[in-house]
Amino acid sequence: MDDKKNKNQINIELKEDMAQGKYANLAVITHSSSEFVVDFVGVMPGVPKAQVVSRIIMTPEHAKRLMLALGENIKKFESLHGSIKNIESMGGPILPLNFGGPTAEA
Repeated sequence: MDDKKNKNQINIELKEDMAQGKYANLAVITHSSSEFVVDFVGVMPGVPKAQVVSRIIMTPEHAKRLMLALGENIKKFESLHGSIKNIESMGGPILPLNFGGPTAEA
């Protein structure tokens, strides 16, 4: 049984330069017929230019798996820490999100 369990495990390496992570407070999501592109952006108040800190490209199937995993983790988070504020109910996002590109959803 241990052999079967070990076959299904993936050894994931986290390199030191990636371990600190990158801060992003905006995600710009675009797609084609074969892939989703998620640009994670750091927007700073009063700075007219924002920088993409990471771009992730994935298949539609993986994008859907990510959506489901985020939903599951949000439910777990809210069960421990209470509801996350919904910015739409507060009149929408505070930051201007139109940077001249495609309409984004975050």
